[in-house]
Amino acid sequence: MVKYTIATLGSHSALDVCSGAQQEGIANLVVAQRGREKTYLSYYKARKRAGKQVGCVDEVVLVNKFSEMTSKNYIDLLKKRNSIFVPNRSFSVYVGYDNIENRFSIPIFGNRYLLRAEERNEKNNQYDLLKKAGISAPRIISSPEKIDRLSLVKVNEAKRKYERAFFVASSYDEYLTKSQKLIANGKITEEDLKKAQIEEFIIGAHFNFNFFYSALHEELELLGIDMRRQTSLDGYLRMPADIQLEALKSREPNNIEVGHVACTVRESLLEDVFNQVECFVATVKKEYLPGIIGPFALQGAIEERDGKEQFTTFDVSFRMPGSPGTRFTPYSHYLFGEGVSFGRRIAIEIKDAIKMKKLEKVIT
Repeated sequence: MVKYTIATLGSHSALDVCSGAQQEGIANLVVAQRGREKTYLSYYKARKRAGKQVGCVDEVVLVNKFSEMTSKNYIDLLKKRNSIFVPNRSFSVYVGYDNIENRFSIPIFGNRYLLRAEERNEKNNQYDLLKKAGISAPRIISSPEKIDRLSLVKVNEAKRKYERAFFVASSYDEYLTKSQKLIANGKITEEDLKKAQIEEFIIGAHFNFNFFYSALHEELELLGIDMRRQTSLDGYLRMPADIQLEALKSREPNNIEVGHVACTVRESLLEDVFNQVECFVATVKKEYLPGIIGPFALQGAIEERDGKEQFTTFDVSFRMPGSPGTRFTPYSHYLFGEGVSFGRRIAIEIKDAIKMKKLEKVIT
């Protein structure tokens, strides 16, 4: 019987992937970049201590730059291990969609061609998919001149392209003032500003709904819900209003994601979310065959509209979430009788696919 290895890139959610593989008795491998490898090579490396197994990372492969992963030497090494690769956001950013789709000849758990749809300036992207599925989403503002309400401007940072320098504006004049300040401070570039997405600002309670779609069993599973911790926004929100206003004179808040908090929602709200997501899964299957495989998430807010609470989606991810704490919410317990992480759920799906001789249904 072929022995497989679950591999991933050493960032974002690699420990979750490795721990889940280990729990299910599957070997794991992390491709780590030199200078960023100690977490995987030292602190969480699998080893014996006092006769007991500690750590969860079986093997570490070092590269000088993550982009080297598509070179023949590393592809051959991953093939030798019979690797099934689990993508995360860092993989998309550092390796790049063209390389993932055309040069990374390793089986990927999930739909590799769907990763690109996260980018708002790509054709048939997440906005298009939400619209086609009839999912509640913020109104898109077509140009800065048309800003006529509180709006959120999503523009990539100048240095860290994978992060977005969000700012809020309620008029064209405010947009000009804030954007020019960010450009002057080197936070964003004029070129990236032209590509920015502008959407209506949703005032509500923020939640990330983290789902898993089993292509084997054709079932939708909610594994957990979380919300983000962001710097320096969280710091601002903990200040009294007068201190916030004073601080804003010298420093704009950042929305950089640095952590997550596991949370729950009122049970009566779940059905609306499930109904929306079922429609979304069906739409994606039509647009991006073979559709969603495995983990994905809808980030949004529950707002009050016309006297009723409604979930509105303003961001979608089509890969491994970065919030391992979701297993400490009750939703996987309700389904499986125990907390199941995304890393373990992926390993379970791979094992089931191998047993059922349907591995082709969960990889691309």
